[in-house]
Amino acid sequence: MHLTPFVQVDDLPFSTTRAALLRRKGPPLRRFINDVALEVFDYGGVVFRFQASGRLEEVTQRAPVMHLGEVAIPFRALPAFVAAQDPDAFERAGFVVSPRFGLAFVPADPDWVTALARHCIPTWRALAPPAPPG
Repeated sequence: MHLTPFVQVDDLPFSTTRAALLRRKGPPLRRFINDVALEVFDYGGVVFRFQASGRLEEVTQRAPVMHLGEVAIPFRALPAFVAAQDPDAFERAGFVVSPRFGLAFVPADPDWVTALARHCIPTWRALAPPAPPG
C-alpha cells in the first residue's frame, strides 16, 4: 500500500466517488451496507467504504509493506513505527489508530491496513477506549 495520508491510497484519491470507483474497477464482488451504515465495495483484495452522502471513508487492503512517502515499513514493524512517529496514536477496538498517518490496523492480524479519511479520526477517538488491565 502506498499512502499519502488523507489524500490518496495507491493512485486513488480520497475524493473518489462511488461512480468513479465503479467506472475504474467495475462491479465489486460484494456491495452492501455494513453495521455502521457505510456502503461497502468489496473487491476481495481491497475494500472501499463510503458514507451515505457518497464521501469515501476508508480503504482497507493487504499491506505486507506500508509505503509512506519514501519510507517503506514492513507490516510487522508498523506498530513500533507508529509508536515512535505518532505521539497521538491510540488504540480502539483492537486497532492501533494513527492520526498522523491516517491509518488503522490490528497488529495481531495478518497485514490488513485501513487508510482513513481525515474526518474519520474523531469517530475513532469517540469509540470506547480499551479497559485498563487488571
